[in-house]
Amino acid sequence: MALGAAINRLITERGWETPAAVGGVMGRWPQIVGEDLAKHCVPTKFDEEPDARVLTVQCDSTAWATQLRLLAPTLVARLNEDLGHGTVRMIKVLAPGGPRRGYGPLRAPGSVGPGDTYV
Repeated sequence: MALGAAINRLITERGWETPAAVGGVMGRWPQIVGEDLAKHCVPTKFDEEPDARVLTVQCDSTAWATQLRLLAPTLVARLNEDLGHGTVRMIKVLAPGGPRRGYGPLRAPGSVGPGDTYV
């Protein structure tokens, strides 16, 4: 049996058709969404649950996250044309993660969190 046929058989037997197809889309992300958007928004994971098939995309700025949210219905339709109807139901857009806010050197005992001035 040829290697390609063996891999296709394994994918079919294990039920990995959708994750494999979505993985292929992640590799072709710039062709699907365009070069400009692909430079700033990267797909990070695909959650395949029966009720919610969600593609999570991380953006490098809030402006690009807003742009992707506006384009999400069009992108879902485009992805489903490529992958099959209902493969992706929603795109979850993540804005850039900022640095964690740490505590300053002076902290009042018993305070609830950063920014508390009195209890």
